[in-house]
Amino acid sequence: MASDASKHGGGGGDQQPAMRTNRAGFPKLSISSKGLILLPLLLLGIIYLVVYPKEFELQALIGSCSPAPADTTANETAAVGKPDFRLLIGILTSADFYERRHLLRMVYGRQLASTSPPLAAQIDVRFVFCRLSTDVQRVLVPLEILARGDIIVLDACAENMDGGKTHAFFTAAASLYADAPYDYVMKADDDIFFRLPELAASLGAMPREDAYYGATIPCGSRDTRRGWYMSGMGYALSWDLVAWIAAAEDVTRGRTVGTEDRMVGEWLKSGGKAKNRFNAKPAMYDHPLSVPATECAHQLVPDTIAVHRLKDNPRWAQTLRYFNFTAGLQSSKFYKFDS
Repeated sequence: MASDASKHGGGGGDQQPAMRTNRAGFPKLSISSKGLILLPLLLLGIIYLVVYPKEFELQALIGSCSPAPADTTANETAAVGKPDFRLLIGILTSADFYERRHLLRMVYGRQLASTSPPLAAQIDVRFVFCRLSTDVQRVLVPLEILARGDIIVLDACAENMDGGKTHAFFTAAASLYADAPYDYVMKADDDIFFRLPELAASLGAMPREDAYYGATIPCGSRDTRRGWYMSGMGYALSWDLVAWIAAAEDVTRGRTVGTEDRMVGEWLKSGGKAKNRFNAKPAMYDHPLSVPATECAHQLVPDTIAVHRLKDNPRWAQTLRYFNFTAGLQSSKFYKFDS
């Protein structure tokens, strides 16, 4: 029978000492063994740090700069704040006018993104047209909705200008946004350019109820008595009037077809509404090269709120150049423009 010494590897001087074990029965590694294991891990870490340095910066930033959840909520509230008012601009256009929508998105998107200081108002722009009528529209418009999410399709009407589309828009807006009403809803043409900071400053001075804002018709008049109405280029109604139009079938029934801006004026007059009216002329006007020429047209001026009858790209380019819309363009090796 072997002795206890031989069982544990003790005895002759030629034998190597046995690997020690811990209390759980697992062998304890020597320093050299630990080094052999840790060296590949260390090399892997160095390689990752060299190849992906930003990952480590991001983790450090998250770990050292993230506030507590309560502080995060407070900071976001303080940073964003509550807008002075909320405005929905519904641009009534046609489903086939893809290029025009692209231009308007650039024009309004740039103003909303780069205005300094930020606008005191929340302004949301939506493109509005009646139900789709062609196979092309039924593919391209849904694709546009997926990409942009800024389109309202009115199933209650076939595409038209003065055949009830405006009434359908206000009725739809009253329903779609009933849970989170805007302070104002504006109907706008797709050939009008609004300078959003100037619009916000002007509209922000209006009452929030029973309010009717725009440029009065006829062009030569600045009268805002109830007998007059606002030009269809672009006018805003306070939310209570939008809700009233949607519900006032006794006033609007059989009176939705006709010159749309005049019809809106007649509804408000019949209902004794819109006691608070504001005429934004001469800061809202037609482009000086309007065809046909109108009394509402005049030269571009610095205090402009809106320019109407921008029927083609040259007029848009002239107007945007006047207001220096490309001033923020930085020099680059990828393009060069003649001054």
